Amino acid sequence: MTKMISLQNTLLSSTRTVVRSQFQRRTFPRVIQSYTRLASTMAPQLKDPSLLKQNVCYVNGEWVSAKSGKTFEVHDPSTGKLIGTAPEFDEADTKTAIKAAASAFETFRHKTGRERSKLLRKWYDLMIENQDDLAKLITWENGKPMADAKGEVTYAANFFEWFSEEAPRIYGDVIPSSVPGNRVLTLKEPIGVCGLITPWNFPAAMVTRKIGPALASGCTVVAKAPGETPFTSLAIAELAHRAGIPAGVVNVITANANTPAVGQVLTTDPTIRKISFTGSTGVGKLLMKQCSSTLKKLSLELGGNAPFIVFDDADVDVAVAGAIASKFRSSGQTCVCANRIFVQAGIYDEFAKKFAEKVKTFKVGNGFEEGITHGPLIHDRAISKVEAHVRDAEKKGAKVVVGGNKMPELGPNYFQPTVITHMTTEMAMAEEETFGPVAGLFKFSTEEEVVKIANSSEVGLAGYFFSRDIERVHRVAEHLEVGMVGVNTGLISDPAAPFGGVKESGFGREGSLYGISEYQVTKMVTYGGMGKPLQK
Repeated sequence: MTKMISLQNTLLSSTRTVVRSQFQRRTFPRVIQSYTRLASTMAPQLKDPSLLKQNVCYVNGEWVSAKSGKTFEVHDPSTGKLIGTAPEFDEADTKTAIKAAASAFETFRHKTGRERSKLLRKWYDLMIENQDDLAKLITWENGKPMADAKGEVTYAANFFEWFSEEAPRIYGDVIPSSVPGNRVLTLKEPIGVCGLITPWNFPAAMVTRKIGPALASGCTVVAKAPGETPFTSLAIAELAHRAGIPAGVVNVITANANTPAVGQVLTTDPTIRKISFTGSTGVGKLLMKQCSSTLKKLSLELGGNAPFIVFDDADVDVAVAGAIASKFRSSGQTCVCANRIFVQAGIYDEFAKKFAEKVKTFKVGNGFEEGITHGPLIHDRAISKVEAHVRDAEKKGAKVVVGGNKMPELGPNYFQPTVITHMTTEMAMAEEETFGPVAGLFKFSTEEEVVKIANSSEVGLAGYFFSRDIERVHRVAEHLEVGMVGVNTGLISDPAAPFGGVKESGFGREGSLYGISEYQVTKMVTYGGMGKPLQK
């Protein structure tokens, strides 16, 4: 890799001299581009190679392999090349991790909020110090461009910072009693050992968003990393070790083929008192059913079908920028991506033209290449779903104005950023979450009409709308059946904001001051005999 970069720099240096021949003028840029592309397909060089943990998971403060010795392969979605292997944990391995977390809980729960705060703050500092390496791991196993990956690391670390500040501020209440002489107090206590199951689309942020509040409240965790992107979670676990998180408090395990079996253990073992899951609605329902046997507390952040509404009175340029940010972030692979873009008839053509022109400027490719704005999708199943939605829309009368096809010249998991007009509610994209770089534009006439269509979905995670009418802003924000609303913005995620949905998008909130309560129980204590007069 070093030699490749050196050769590339030599070629770049050569272009700074006067190039006299036409052949040189044509050839040098092509050669440089060729070497840049070749270099991007090679393994990234980490400043700290020890952050790449292969064939081991983090259990009880130690790096251990699966008892069976089995592993699974993890591949780069950009190139299809092997990144490495991770342990295939099974039921017995998972129970060992649960046992370690249960043992650690007996001590960790009694640490003061200030002590837990300092541990989380140290963990935050280490993530920021190692931001470049963590971003490289994210780009390598997830595919998103380096700029996006660095942004995710900052976002992920900020959950540790936020909850480090919440940990010392866990308060109960004093409640006036209706019984003379009694005093009622409430105590906020950690719920216990928590099972955390995270997705691949934000391999750093999803794990910190769950671990941060759990540790702040005094809980211990067993976190199951996603099979597609395990190495980011394992690197974060290594930083937990360096931060001095006590053994057994944080346990990070991996599985691929054994994922259903591991999930079964986490949801049925009585030692686990809470499950937090981010993923599809179908899997969320299955986990909820499994949890019923032991009545665990649940937080579920599930699928979405986000409406994005642009009214006639909106600033079109602001709305276009918001739609770009919401729809195409991480190549459309986020649960809060705009999935149905509704534009009022009066500005539909103007919006569609400006939106399409912006999408045409995107540069798709390997996330390690300079200037790349959008990377690959995570795997071939994602590609198949995206293509199916585009073909379904075309078949039913929609018009593809930008993109619409795979990009095999880049690799098997690339799809062109796509804009489709003349969408109707009969098309698959209106009902299903695309989870890819495809924007379908629907035309509507009235506010009442679009709100009704937006609310027709069975899920309700996020929604967006753009308007400069203050009365409409309040009215529509209250009538949209979603857990989160973005008004004149396409970005709503923030550690300070409560994240979660309604309907079949799940329940519970992550981040914010509300997020820590998901990992607590409220204990009521009534004191009698408190009304006696003072003794003389």
